Order: sequence, then structure tokens, then C-alpha cells
Amino acid sequence: MTKLSNHHTACLGCAQIVAARLVVDQLGNNTIVVNATGCLEVTTTTYPQSAWQVPWIHSLFANAAPVGSGIAAALEYLTMSNKKKNIPKPTILVQGGDGATFDIGFGALTASWSRGDDLLYVCYDNEGYANTGMQASLATPKLAKTPTTLPASKPDQYFNKRDMIAIALAHKVPYIAQANIAFPEDLKEKIAKAQTIKGPRYIQILVPCIPGWKIKPSDQMTIARLASETGLYPLLEFTEGQLTKKMTVPKPTPPVREYVLRQGRYSHLLKDNAGLKILQNMADDNIKKYNL
Repeated sequence: MTKLSNHHTACLGCAQIVAARLVVDQLGNNTIVVNATGCLEVTTTTYPQSAWQVPWIHSLFANAAPVGSGIAAALEYLTMSNKKKNIPKPTILVQGGDGATFDIGFGALTASWSRGDDLLYVCYDNEGYANTGMQASLATPKLAKTPTTLPASKPDQYFNKRDMIAIALAHKVPYIAQANIAFPEDLKEKIAKAQTIKGPRYIQILVPCIPGWKIKPSDQMTIARLASETGLYPLLEFTEGQLTKKMTVPKPTPPVREYVLRQGRYSHLLKDNAGLKILQNMADDNIKKYNL
């Protein structure tokens, strides 16, 4: 039985729901979920129902990681005391969107990494504040059009996406992975491996947003797959700071044009070869950096 039922109000075909179900089903029954405010929280817990079939708690936008840290400390106390012995320790899954991870909860998350808290943190990265109209976050990629980005005529003023993988590496997080909903088996393997490791763990999953990216539902998985196959969103795994797994791009490698021009948020690039070249260079840099 799935740990995330169909009693939710997400968009039909929502990639985030699919990813969250894969994550929690892989972790199993002995899991406690802490959910930051965002699309996933709103759509799965519409009062008086809950789609979650495991213990679940809602935090504020900013403090999901500290709530998880508190639960971890309580479980540690119970394990050490005489009250609870020989009981398997639950996995604490802290999860949020990119707004709660890259922006509002960033400081609290990195503080938990610095403390070495025993948490699995999963970021569902749809590259914007999808719950409130797709305003830009620090996960919004360069040149993607949102209600709060600058005019497309000023590409040099668009900010770059925050590199959370590099930041996690700088904090010496024992297990770090970047995944993509279009590669579900890879995602499940990474969740399974993360569950075996003690201490902070961080997994970032690309989950396209149908209304936010202005894409056809039928194109969703094709677009997600192209994000990784072009090199823009590489599939990576780091264990104890070492790159232990990666997905190489196909040869010949699809051009970034095939990825971006299927999305309404990049429609301004239809006649902008300079903008397309910026994104192609970013993908090429990733391919070179990770030897994809």
C-alpha cells in the first residue's frame, strides 16, 4: 500500500506528487515526515483529509529542518533511555520545495548540516514558487521567465540558480544526490542508499510544474528527461565528498534548444540565439565539469 494516497488536490499528472510517493514508499512504514509549507503540503492535507499514511507534521516555510532536528533529538533520548529499547529507529524525512530549501529555509537547513543532524532532506525542485503563481526563487534557472523576473531584454541581469549541491559539499554532508523524476529507478536507488547512511543527507529532485513551466502534461516527462540528457540538470551522487555515481549524457547530446523551446517560460528565447547560447554553455560546462 502506498504511503501517499490519491486523496490530494494537486494538478493532474503533478510530478511532485509522483516523486514524493516514490520517496516515501521507498522509505517504508517506519518513517516520520516533516513537510515545509508549499505545494506538497497544501495539496496533500486539505482539511479534514490527509493523503499521508505515515506520521506527518507540517512546519513553517522556514523551519522544517529544525523541526526534524527536534524529532531526531527526541528519538535519540528515547533510544538512550530505558523507555524504548530494541525499537527500530525511524527515518526522519524532511521535505520541501525549492522556495523552502533554496530561499526561506536555507539558513536553518545549513545549520542542521553544520550540527550533523541525522536527517534525510529532500528538495522537490520545480524551480519557482509554484504554490503562489511561480514567482522566481533562487532555484529559478537563468533566463526563465516568471512574474517577478526582469524583462527578457536584459538577460545579463538574470541571477544564476543557487548551487545547493556545491553548498552541501562545502558542509561535508555525507550523502548528496541530484535526481530527476524522469529517472525513477535512479531516484529510488538514491533514496535507498541515503536511508543506510547516518547523519545529514540531501537529495534534490527535478519535478517539472505543468502550469508554472507552461508545458503540456503529455510533454512533462520528455522535458524532464531532456533536462538531464542535455547536461543542464545532471544526475549525480556524492558519498563522503566523492563523486560516486553519475549519468553520462547520450551521444550525440541533444541541444539545449530541444529542452527550453518546449516550455512557455522560455518562449522569449524563440528568436534569441544569444540567450540560447548562454544556456547551451551552462550545459556544456556541466558536461565538462563532471565528465558526462
